[in-house]
Amino acid sequence: MSTYTIDTATSRAHPTPAPMKRLTVPAVRARKGGEPLVMLTAYTVRMAQLLDPHCDILLVGDSLGQVIYGLPSTLPVSLDMMCAHGAAVVRGSYHALVIVDMPFGSYEASPEQAFASASRVLAETGAAGVKLEGGETMAPTVAFLTARGIPVMAHVGLTPQSVNALGGYGARGRTNEEHSRIIADARAVAGAGAFSVVAEGVIEPLARAITAEVSCPVIGIGASAECDGQVLVAEDMLGLFERTPRFVKRYADMASMIGDAVTAYAADVRARAFPGPEQVYAPK
Repeated sequence: MSTYTIDTATSRAHPTPAPMKRLTVPAVRARKGGEPLVMLTAYTVRMAQLLDPHCDILLVGDSLGQVIYGLPSTLPVSLDMMCAHGAAVVRGSYHALVIVDMPFGSYEASPEQAFASASRVLAETGAAGVKLEGGETMAPTVAFLTARGIPVMAHVGLTPQSVNALGGYGARGRTNEEHSRIIADARAVAGAGAFSVVAEGVIEPLARAITAEVSCPVIGIGASAECDGQVLVAEDMLGLFERTPRFVKRYADMASMIGDAVTAYAADVRARAFPGPEQVYAPK
């Protein structure tokens, strides 16, 4: 994996620190039952730079549809969008494993379609692997990709790309039937070769059962502290949105911080207090 250094003469972004070895897929797989994996979403160079020193995995999630583009769901997100943001996150990171979500419609038709999409993602972004949603139905696709050298992170439980079929974003696994089906989904994708599995929006006992059942790391979101790792949308945990999902802990209130800063800026502009002597150029 290449390490990119950004020229500060032409960019506001800071250069990366001294190159260090990027975390690998085998290293992540080996963390099963060990120190929990830290994973956050990232969509831009600058956010990747800020998150990278603290994270084991950066996920370029299709949640960028809502977070960056203001779309009503992840369904309209395109492969072009994922490739553009994936490349930005790889350029902005040097330590974390970078995984890119496969968007809706780019992999479901056949394993061959999935390989064409995934190979494009890896070629254009430099990411280490892809993530796709689905359980037993997608297991043959997971096997097809991993057999051809494409690492796959699977995703079971609440799968946002299936929101129309699921009827909403409620927690999964409350009935015995759904509980058994999600366990079977996790077993299937892990058995097909997924190097890790995201378990989203499942009741806590089910998340613990999935973690105990499969041999690869299980990364929870709205799941259980007993999972092998955790992932959140970075903008949610940073408090950039007014609405906070139940499963999110807000570690900051950055929306208020930004509002306060812009309020002060606007007041200075209107009072002609900005720019001041320090921000203007004097004649030589």
